[in-house]
Amino acid sequence: MASADRTYVDPSALLKLYLHEPESAAMSSWRSRASGALPLTPHGRLEIVNGICLAMFRKAISNEAMSDALASFEEDVRESRYTVADVSWRATLRRAADLSRMHTPAFGCRSLDVLHVATAVELALSDFVTFDTRQQRLARAVGLKAIVPVDTATGEKKRS
Repeated sequence: MASADRTYVDPSALLKLYLHEPESAAMSSWRSRASGALPLTPHGRLEIVNGICLAMFRKAISNEAMSDALASFEEDVRESRYTVADVSWRATLRRAADLSRMHTPAFGCRSLDVLHVATAVELALSDFVTFDTRQQRLARAVGLKAIVPVDTATGEKKRS
């Protein structure tokens, strides 16, 4: 099992801890085995908060469910289940542009997916958790160990 402090988790994967999605059981199972605080950038925090609010806008959750999910996330932050990961955004954006030039023609990654992989590299982390197949390929291409959470109750990988 990867050490939480050496692992970057794509915010779209973390979001599955706060919203009921097909991959939520797999993500919860993985998180229960990854002890320690996960690095989270301010950008990642924004993505999680916005993802929860966007689910309400799309009517995937109620206003009450949105409030509960936001409160649960903020509790995890307060309880130090995350650690603030400061990164040089200038260097990270430069690296992301370089990764885009080198890998997007082959993998078809979206810019935010490239940005998250570049962030993991800039933070000198070793593992990268994501459900996104293209992002997994990119993470492996830059030397990160790509981890796809598995639901230990069923043994199945869930893909988004």
